[in-house]
Amino acid sequence: MISLENNFLKVTINSKGAELSSLFNKLNGLEHLWQADPSVWGFHAPNLFPVVGSCIDNQILIDGQKYPVKRHGFARHSEFELVDSTSTKAKFILNYSESTLAVFPFKFAFEVTYELRDSELSVLYHVINLDDHTMYFSIGAHPAFNIPFYEHEDYTDYYLEFAATEVLEKHLLNSDGFFTGNTEKLVTESNRINLRPDLFKSDALVFKKLVSREVLIKNHKTPNFISISFPDFTSLGIWAPPGADFVCIEPWLGYADTEGELKDFSLKEGILSLESSKSFKAEFIIGVN
Repeated sequence: MISLENNFLKVTINSKGAELSSLFNKLNGLEHLWQADPSVWGFHAPNLFPVVGSCIDNQILIDGQKYPVKRHGFARHSEFELVDSTSTKAKFILNYSESTLAVFPFKFAFEVTYELRDSELSVLYHVINLDDHTMYFSIGAHPAFNIPFYEHEDYTDYYLEFAATEVLEKHLLNSDGFFTGNTEKLVTESNRINLRPDLFKSDALVFKKLVSREVLIKNHKTPNFISISFPDFTSLGIWAPPGADFVCIEPWLGYADTEGELKDFSLKEGILSLESSKSFKAEFIIGVN
């Protein structure tokens, strides 16, 4: 574990998965990150690579060969190396290995850098293609925030507010976590989604096209809020197990498979491509008020 701290925040990061495991607000004494109760959901804020969501038969197909890849990829289960750190910044890296090549046949380096900037935490993803041919991948974040903030409050006191006017059309998932190809418009109130225990009874809310690049977690009764800005991400997943005391705000570049036959990985919806020796960066920022 490594800790970063300034006058506003103290955060803790686990080398396994380079996963953020604590986001502590020093000004009001609140822990804002879900503490990974394994009986509900045993993660805090996993980093998703090289896939987002579920793959048909837990496999990807590359150049006619199938490779086993579990839901959300292997990075969240992998041990990262800490390569640079100060009191407010830390960089972790996952390099390709024989074990990664067995499930993802590309040579890569995946860096995750955390940096405190006053009351904000920047999370920067950096993917480097070390192979001699084009690499295909997806990437995403999955932070879970405690709701409510205070014990005397209720989950239903909170809502999500989008930064821009949206036509919120969610893409429906089947019971196995694959897209059905169908969509459904979500009834909203002034760019808001009110949180309620049954909001995710049919799995995550997935929005593949958004105008907004920021979502606020706000309270109807108090001015406290958390902001999640994702300038480099095009899609968003929002999820919690029904009745859980948290909500996940998940910036994505990539998706689960759509039900049907397994397609070549290069044709997967939302897939990113990266030429040999090139690199890719994407940042999201968590702000605390």
